[in-house]
Amino acid sequence: MINVEFLLSFLAASFLIAVAPGPSNAFLMAQTFANGRAAGLQSAFGFALGGVVHTLFAVVGLTAILKASETAYATVQYAGAAYLCYLGASMLKSTFKEPQCNSDEKPHITTKKKSNVMFQAMMTEVLNPKVALFFIAFIPQFVDPSLSSSTTFQLAFFGLLYPIFAFPIDCTYIYFGDKIAHYFRAHPQSQVWIDRITGVVFIALAINLLM
Repeated sequence: MINVEFLLSFLAASFLIAVAPGPSNAFLMAQTFANGRAAGLQSAFGFALGGVVHTLFAVVGLTAILKASETAYATVQYAGAAYLCYLGASMLKSTFKEPQCNSDEKPHITTKKKSNVMFQAMMTEVLNPKVALFFIAFIPQFVDPSLSSSTTFQLAFFGLLYPIFAFPIDCTYIYFGDKIAHYFRAHPQSQVWIDRITGVVFIALAINLLM
């Protein structure tokens, strides 16, 4: 059983949080611009999976440990920033390589990248301690201890509901981002610059995470 009033408040707050531009939206748009709508959707799925992981962590108490330990927080923070820097540097490096294909063929420079996009997005979400603290600070506000259902159940319910609710909003970002990027992808040299901008965005996200 869930308190209906709390549920409506949770959905309203979650909508505002999901719509507001942030690091996850920047990651989605960067992937959509660089690799197309399919990569954007894979990123959205990856973020949703990351939300599921954070929910499990919050329920079993790992997030509370992360909140209490500065060392644990810093370790996850640096790991997340390093991973984003790695993604950004790899993408920048790939733009300075000559595509190995015939003159009458299109370069297949994004095939390998697309296959790992979901995993990259999930790891970016999991390795972001701010997201972990968001789950432990935001979700418990909507738990009603007076209900017959346990606190654990309510935490799991709201924690899993958020990524499900945020997914269609992410898809809206992806749809319009792909429309904007379609023009640029239609020109031969635009993909290289889109990839470079995407790499810079990833590195900027890493710096933002550290700050």
